Amino acid sequence: MRSIFVNDEASTTPRRASTRPLLSLVPRRFSVVPATTLNRRAQLLPQHSSSSATPDSHLSHGKLLVESKTMASAGPSNSTILKVLGCVTGVVGALLVYGILQERIMTRPYGEGEDAERFTFSVFLVMNNRCVSMLVAALVLALKKGLVSPVAPIYSYAAVSASNVVATTCQYEALKYVSFPVQTLGKCAKMIPVMIWGYAINGKTYKLADYLIACGVMAGCTLFAMYGETTSSTAEGPSTGMYGIALMLGYLGFDGFTSTFQDKLFKGYNMETYNQMLWVNFCSAVISSFWLFSDSSMGTAIQFIKDHPEALNDVLILSAASTCGQLCILYTIREFGALLFATIMTTRQFLSILLSCIIFMHPLTGMQWLGTFLVFASLYYQAFVKSAAKKEEKEEVLPSTNGATDAKAA
Repeated sequence: MRSIFVNDEASTTPRRASTRPLLSLVPRRFSVVPATTLNRRAQLLPQHSSSSATPDSHLSHGKLLVESKTMASAGPSNSTILKVLGCVTGVVGALLVYGILQERIMTRPYGEGEDAERFTFSVFLVMNNRCVSMLVAALVLALKKGLVSPVAPIYSYAAVSASNVVATTCQYEALKYVSFPVQTLGKCAKMIPVMIWGYAINGKTYKLADYLIACGVMAGCTLFAMYGETTSSTAEGPSTGMYGIALMLGYLGFDGFTSTFQDKLFKGYNMETYNQMLWVNFCSAVISSFWLFSDSSMGTAIQFIKDHPEALNDVLILSAASTCGQLCILYTIREFGALLFATIMTTRQFLSILLSCIIFMHPLTGMQWLGTFLVFASLYYQAFVKSAAKKEEKEEVLPSTNGATDAKAA
């Protein structure tokens, strides 16, 4: 009561009141408030987050966002560029070696003079390639401790393997009757049977641009076939060119089925790449071995290898290049997608034709070069269309994401 009286008196008569009692009252009034009461009052006060209480945090957060966007738009890092260069070198290098050795084995004789013989055992090449690929896939799964046992029923792998063996055999056999540029250019038309099988098996639909690209590829192949020599220099007989084209059509049909059914296996059973590589190659090795024993060509092929040991070196390098190409292709698709892979493969096929014309002397006419450029222009345009479609998808996703973020913040 005394403190209140003095306070009132000081307020009514300021001249008579001294400042000392007033100052002495201040700590008294605050000292009588318990600590628990202060804590309760502090709990009743509105709580503010650090972001709203400190405006500098907004600035620092915005600065981080600007720096991250700047780093994202700065372009690919050096490690990414090195990876892309490694993928290009691996895929193109391995498959160029594979293409050159393929033509050398199937079209050039081994030995000299009367001992000169041609290697005619296409299925033996297929079996050797599949055995090497199977061993490499098993080694990779062992190192990664992946699933080795088959994920899908064995007959599913066998269906893919059977079509793959027939397709690859047709590819090798065609070199006996048509030139390597014709074979390579014909392989570029694989998208047409893939589209047909994709519609028949998976019910896929395609855009108008896909059909236009397919027509461009077919027009280029037609020009190449009509305005120049297409038969192999080692072919004999007037109808060998047509027989070689029939083999290439068989290759395209079976290879298109192989690609489509492989895609269905991946989606249907969610299997690992190397698991499929292991069991498809295992079934292919079994099928090709049975084929060789059934027509008694296994012993003849082995005898040819004994008579010409240099052929064994070419066969083993061919198989190693094929397997290395498969691994580089799998890595490229996994790291950078199918778009970069398609561009690399198109470049590799064009380089294969150029090298074949230089090394094995395949002269091409002006119309054949026009057809070649038409085919590869269509394939590069296909890669450009896919790239533009992916950019549009990203641009459609980004605004919706920003809108959701703004709504949440509001």
